[in-house]
Amino acid sequence: MSIMGLKKKQPKTFKVKVITMDAEMEFCCEVKWKGKDLFDLVCRTVGLREPWFFGLRYTVKDTYAWLKMEKKVLDQEVPKEDPIMFHFQAKFYPEKVEDELVQEITQHLFFLQVKKQILDEEIYCSPEASVLLASYAVQAKYGDYDPNLYKPGFLAQDELLPKRVLKQYQLTAEMWEEKITAWYAEHRGIARDEAEINYLKIAQDLETYGVNYFPISQNKKDTNLLLGVDAKGLHIYTANNKLAPVKSFEWSGIRNISYSEKEFTIKPLDKKTEVFKFYSSQLRVNKLLISILITNNNSDLIRISLESLVLQQAYCEINRIKIKGQLDRQKLAREKQLREEAERAKEELERRLFQLEDKARIANEALIRSEETAELLAEKAQIAEEEAKLLAQKAAEAEQERQRLEVTALKTKEEKRLMEQKMREAELIAVKLVKESDRRAKEAEHLKLDLSEAREAEKRAKQKLIDVSKPCYPLLTACSSPPATGDMNLDMVSFNSDFKDTDMKRLSMEIERERLEYMEKSKSLQDQIKELKSEIDSLKLEEQQAGLLFYCSEALGFPEAPYSSIENVSNGINDPV
Repeated sequence: MSIMGLKKKQPKTFKVKVITMDAEMEFCCEVKWKGKDLFDLVCRTVGLREPWFFGLRYTVKDTYAWLKMEKKVLDQEVPKEDPIMFHFQAKFYPEKVEDELVQEITQHLFFLQVKKQILDEEIYCSPEASVLLASYAVQAKYGDYDPNLYKPGFLAQDELLPKRVLKQYQLTAEMWEEKITAWYAEHRGIARDEAEINYLKIAQDLETYGVNYFPISQNKKDTNLLLGVDAKGLHIYTANNKLAPVKSFEWSGIRNISYSEKEFTIKPLDKKTEVFKFYSSQLRVNKLLISILITNNNSDLIRISLESLVLQQAYCEINRIKIKGQLDRQKLAREKQLREEAERAKEELERRLFQLEDKARIANEALIRSEETAELLAEKAQIAEEEAKLLAQKAAEAEQERQRLEVTALKTKEEKRLMEQKMREAELIAVKLVKESDRRAKEAEHLKLDLSEAREAEKRAKQKLIDVSKPCYPLLTACSSPPATGDMNLDMVSFNSDFKDTDMKRLSMEIERERLEYMEKSKSLQDQIKELKSEIDSLKLEEQQAGLLFYCSEALGFPEAPYSSIENVSNGINDPV
């Protein structure tokens, strides 16, 4: 036998892609595998120990179906594609999530599925409950609220509310975030699994939670009713109202459900209750409905017969893990609380240390300032001592100066008396000079008048000479030899003219002499006025010096000197001359 013949024949395989609520997985399956083989492989991979809530769903011609556990995978109406697509989802929902969902992964998968159904509006939720559920979803995702870490807008990328709720109220995204954050801040200290359980506890009380709807009718043609199947039983709804059922049948009150072609019959345990019949025209929907009815009924039986040893051991192990998880969470919470307290104590100690360091720094600075102040005061004391010595020396000098000023003041009195006498004499001279100036001004005016009269007389004399000399010219031209009488007249004229010229010269010389005398007197008067002004200036300077001496003598206690006469003399000198 050849070596090739010893090799085992490799089994044929096909690829499967399974999508959970938070992951995607691919498996290589053998063609002989049944649905249970693939389902168990998925449960082991996920780590799920409560598999009876879940199933593998696939899509067939506009509807969906659940993979049967007892049949081969490829023998069912699964889509012929590579890989074959399945969705791992909850097939039915527990009545009380906190009691029936023990394992954390089970709670997480249910949380993700119910959250998606609420956001997709498959489960109706009021706006108030939507905001509360959104706050628990945020707590499960982000943990405790930290205002320093989570700034406004941190929920902008998260889908938290159904679109119907967003359209119902005219609120901005910031307003919705503010409402959700207000609830989110109240959930401090709640762990992720607790937040998810709280989410499911609220969701399980919603009217459409865990309900699968199928179109039915009470005759063979119309489809004006809906059949709702959930963990509690069967419910009949009108087509436009999924919240309030018209009729309900609990699983514990159903004796039998029969199916014949398109007709379903529900027989209650109470024989007095009327049997309810309904019709469904779609064959695939009917198969799905039968599968769900059987699954929910069996699931109810599973929940009732949990006394089996395997399930009891599984639940004991799960409860042990859950209790251990709770203890670990409590321990973690305690450690977290202790750590926070230690951090707070550390911060308080650091704050107190900082305060003490600050106080020590201030005290050190105050000490340095006090030392500097002491040194400065010592320097000031030394300077004050030197200043005291200097002041004593200056006091002695001031005493000497005072004595000198007393002697000077006595001399100043005599000088002031002489100065007053000179001032009076100067005042008399100034008055005389003023009078002399007035007199000279008047004489100048008289001389000016005399000069003007002399000039007028000169003009008249010249005019008369011109008038007298005019008749002589024609006589001279008419006669070739002038007569003797003409000679007399000419002599008279020349005599008169000589006489006039002599008077004019004399008068002019006299006027010039008077003018020179006036100029000399004016010059002499100006010289006297200048001397008087210089003397007055010297007297003013002496008066200022006398005033200084007066103030010094007043400061030293001398009697006040009479200055009224000096002021009068000064005022007289300052009068215009």
